[in-house]
Amino acid sequence: MVALNSKSKVAVFISGRGSNLKALIKNSKLKRSKYKVSLVLSNKSNAKGLDFAKKNKIKNYFIEKKLSTFENRALKLIRIHKIQIICLAGFMRILSSNFIKKVSIPILNIHPSLLPKLKGLNTHERAIKAKYKFSGCTVHYVNEKLDSGKTIIQKKVKILKSDNPITLAKKILKLEHKAYAEALEKIV
Repeated sequence: MVALNSKSKVAVFISGRGSNLKALIKNSKLKRSKYKVSLVLSNKSNAKGLDFAKKNKIKNYFIEKKLSTFENRALKLIRIHKIQIICLAGFMRILSSNFIKKVSIPILNIHPSLLPKLKGLNTHERAIKAKYKFSGCTVHYVNEKLDSGKTIIQKKVKILKSDNPITLAKKILKLEHKAYAEALEKIV
């Protein structure tokens, strides 16, 4: 258990621009926050989120794209830095069941749909094509099945007739920035 007055240590796995990472870091700096982003790992050397981690003086590493190499190195870094929770934030790889078992700490993911609807990719296009009235985002625990872990938080937004995949993605991304920090605070 975490000592009083200390924050839970979080590792964030990224592959891209890191907008959810930025939101998590911003929230972690609030006095009331119960977590601290202590480690950022990326499977892409050019992930913009790595630059943001550097600017915020957070330990960050690019690890080779090969999944087994990434997972082995990640496990070592998680232990070294005493990480208590992992957040997948735009991490575009599916973690192996072996990694999920070995890491033995909660892993959270954020998905741009109201799970269990629209698991996988291209959620905004699929929501519009299916003529759904609402879409949104889901923060959930990661398990061995894609986008199937227990839901922590969902936030929804109305899909307007004027929406296209790009406008819907922008609306949902704003929700994601709030939902991820809220879910993390809820489980810490």
